[in-house]
Amino acid sequence: MSRPIVAIVGRPNVGKSTLFNKIAGRRISIVEDKPGVTRDRIYAEGEWLNKYFTMIDTGGIEPASDDIIMSQMRRQAEIAIETGDVILFVVDGLEGITSTDKEVANMLRKANKEILLVVNKIDTPKTPDTIYEFYELGLGSPIVISAGQGLGLGDLLDEVVKHFPEDKDVEYNEDVIKVAVIGKPNVGKSSLINKILGEERVIVSDIPGTTRDAIDTYFTHGEDEYVFIDTAGMRKRKRINENIERYSVVRSLTAIERADVCIVVIDATEGISEQDTKIAGYAHDNGKAAIIAVNKWDLVEKETNTYLKFEEDMRRTLSFMSYAPIMFISAETGRRVNKLLDLIKVVSNNHSMRIPTGTLNDIIGEAVLMNQPPSDKGKRLKIYYGTQVGIKPPKFVIFINDKELMHFSYARYLENQIRQSFGFEGTPIQFEFREKGEKED
Repeated sequence: MSRPIVAIVGRPNVGKSTLFNKIAGRRISIVEDKPGVTRDRIYAEGEWLNKYFTMIDTGGIEPASDDIIMSQMRRQAEIAIETGDVILFVVDGLEGITSTDKEVANMLRKANKEILLVVNKIDTPKTPDTIYEFYELGLGSPIVISAGQGLGLGDLLDEVVKHFPEDKDVEYNEDVIKVAVIGKPNVGKSSLINKILGEERVIVSDIPGTTRDAIDTYFTHGEDEYVFIDTAGMRKRKRINENIERYSVVRSLTAIERADVCIVVIDATEGISEQDTKIAGYAHDNGKAAIIAVNKWDLVEKETNTYLKFEEDMRRTLSFMSYAPIMFISAETGRRVNKLLDLIKVVSNNHSMRIPTGTLNDIIGEAVLMNQPPSDKGKRLKIYYGTQVGIKPPKFVIFINDKELMHFSYARYLENQIRQSFGFEGTPIQFEFREKGEKED
């Protein structure tokens, strides 16, 4: 069972994103007075009268446009219409009907879906006479709202939930694996997601910055459920010139926070850069499971040891992320993409792994016997016991006699011994050292 899907469609700049954000209760879509700002479908969760649903905000439809981005936005809206249970067709009540509105209405009538005609930007309680011209679209009685002022939204949502299929009102499975695909602009993040999904759900073009928002795409593989979050590429700060670009970096960081697993995509033809390192660092600092995906490997001219030299350079530059597996892939040809999906599940499981206290202390005891703890001025570090206190990432508290005696090198030794015993591939693990009897902060 899945939630009902509510798709918000319409031509550019009629207030779709404002409506989306108002219902979602937080600023998710980029709202800017510029046509085409919302280029992809943006997902969010909504609730009304104890009915849970997923909303999709789409790029504006321009049926007659030949522009490559506009044509792909149209395709994104078509996919939203195909997958939606209820379609909100938003029009501009101030501007009135346009030829584009009529063409969109023709598309919607062929969809054989529940369509609600939403007339936006009516900021007064009294309905203007101009509202009646929208009956011409042949989509039933218009629902008058002001998304900006929040007027009429309750009446609109009342109508929305009336049209939900009866078997679609549950929340998503909590076991879903959330995967953020992160990296610089134009390294192939959207292409990678499209290859995994087997369909063009995310706009792909060679124009850097095409994906401006973080986009959620739900996907099942066998018995496993995934949410792939395609993020706007994060540029160096000095290159961020537009407000929209600033919003996009915030979306990328938010996507990392929401994710369980981060796939750090690096362009093999460019090598690893300082910006790649910073992006990977965001995932590491947030305690996320991580995979380094070196994309476009098919375009690299190979010589003897090319693979080994590249991997050594990656390991040296990303030394803080030594736990992250590196996979050389091609989103274009699909090389090793299926193996990447298997690896996502492995690192996600490791991110959630719990070690029984007895087993953990056996490993710590063996580690101490093999390598005695350090001492200082005749006082030796004593390790009493350890216990796991958290997951995502796994976190351990180790009780000792004196925190001043716990050298960084010995803490790293203990981590390595635990990793050798339990793996933890793809996930950071965190340690907190407490003196016996010390209370938690």
